[in-house]
Amino acid sequence: MKSSRKYWLRWAETLRRYQLHELTASLLEAGSPFSLLGAQALYFGRGFIESDQLTALAETLEEEDEARAFAFLLTSEKIAQ
Repeated sequence: MKSSRKYWLRWAETLRRYQLHELTASLLEAGSPFSLLGAQALYFGRGFIESDQLTALAETLEEEDEARAFAFLLTSEKIAQ
């Protein structure tokens, strides 16, 4: 398992709380070029803010398979409850 996946449930719960999970999943599935740019921006920002979660988010966005897996997690019923 990738180290970035340890944050996924926490992120998914937060996105669900603010009802942003479906929008986020749609953007992750459709916006792969923008995901890569977002990952690069997060890597660049590490010079200003050092955070394990930001690094994990950048790793998730950088790899298309990981981004799609997180999008699937957001839309799955397993964590909806």
